[in-house]
Amino acid sequence: MIETGSTRPFDKLRVPSLSGDWRSRPQFEHGASEPLLAAGPTPVMLPQMATPVFPQAIIARKRDGHVLSPEEIASFVSGVTNGAWADYQATALLMAIFLRGMTAGEVSCLTEAMMHSGAVADLSGIPGIKVDKHSTGGVGDKVSLILAPLVAACGVPVPMISGRGLGHTGGTLDKLESIPGFRVGLSLDAYAAQIRRIGVSMIGQTAEIAPADRKLYALRDVTATVESIPLICASIMSKKLAEGIDALVLDVTFGRGAFMKDKTHARELATAMVAIGHAMGKPTRALLTAMDQPLGRAVGNAVEVVESIEALKGRGPADLMEVTFALGVQMLLLGKAATQPSEARARLENAIADGSALAKFRDLVTAQGGDARVIDDYARLPQAPVLRELTAPAAGCLTDVDPMAIAQTALLLGAGRANVSAVIDHAVGITNLVKIGESIPRGGRLCTIHAHDEPMLAVALQLLQAAFTIGERPAAPPILLDELIE
Repeated sequence: MIETGSTRPFDKLRVPSLSGDWRSRPQFEHGASEPLLAAGPTPVMLPQMATPVFPQAIIARKRDGHVLSPEEIASFVSGVTNGAWADYQATALLMAIFLRGMTAGEVSCLTEAMMHSGAVADLSGIPGIKVDKHSTGGVGDKVSLILAPLVAACGVPVPMISGRGLGHTGGTLDKLESIPGFRVGLSLDAYAAQIRRIGVSMIGQTAEIAPADRKLYALRDVTATVESIPLICASIMSKKLAEGIDALVLDVTFGRGAFMKDKTHARELATAMVAIGHAMGKPTRALLTAMDQPLGRAVGNAVEVVESIEALKGRGPADLMEVTFALGVQMLLLGKAATQPSEARARLENAIADGSALAKFRDLVTAQGGDARVIDDYARLPQAPVLRELTAPAAGCLTDVDPMAIAQTALLLGAGRANVSAVIDHAVGITNLVKIGESIPRGGRLCTIHAHDEPMLAVALQLLQAAFTIGERPAAPPILLDELIE
């Protein structure tokens, strides 16, 4: 637990402060900085005080720009969890945090309080350094499906608690549920037992994990307070730290196909989350990766499972494998399975070449009730009844592809959720995407659309017409790997 004295781990935390009116930027999953993690006046540093009795006193202090004490933050989180704080009081404080920001110390306190609002998995009895990966996501991001079994095959235990998608495609859980019978709703005991047995588990957030985060995110979603760096940092890190991990690798994406559109703000987030991880005693590294075109050649759910299996068979697209290997290298280094990046990369490549990564994926699917026969027979996965190719109107080189046009088409087809109650169609999506820099003849295939019916196909074809730009001159593929933050 957090102590109130001067020896708290976050007392020495230093993160660059945020500048400018970041609230006008596109939404993104967020981090923490010191002295301030949002636009607005710098919080007033007051002497340590006793925790106010009433929620409105805590709200007023943050409204007026004061720094909340660990006791005040703990009171807020426990009140949200047990219902002592009314929703309107919680949302008032959320808005005050949104407007006034938080110091790095406050974010550390908030993260730890949210983490301890429910159960924290104890994996200490499992040998090895347990390392997880979290991504801020993007169009075609299926890395976790490849990375978890790949790293586990190299001897590093991977406990992974993932989420569902709200947007253009499903999240990791939705993609896994494309596999008939695959169960993501394991208890924490079953989750720990599986990691001990096969070295990897991929499940959804249980009712036991960070219940305060579920409540707070639901309130933020309907009160225009999602775009808050301290709140998002605490949301991400509280769930990850509750998994029982020893170390964490973050994939912070930026670009047109990512949650964050530019590198500057992605770096602010990455730096903040790395600092919070270290402050909580968990070695954390973040890799900044560009997302200016879809990652890989498939966007959807079952179609991304197929591409992931192909990657584990050694036939993955170059850009997808580049990101997967880069993140895997950091996981193996943190997990002490390699001492140098070159050694780690070689181990990962060997695990794919010798089939051990694919075998580990088979173990994972079988352990969680899925039909492992899909690995050898993709027809056992959900299949869209209508397929159609989009062809190039002229010969040339692909100079650009709009990732959000691809994403919105996938959403329209039913591959994602426009709201939390929407039902995903696991079969639909887009495959065979041409990549920037590749040549294409007139009438050549730009992509293949997997649709539920002809009317939906017609709309998808119309939307995708403007997504691809073909030029006469060759275009260089975008640089994917940008910066490592430790």
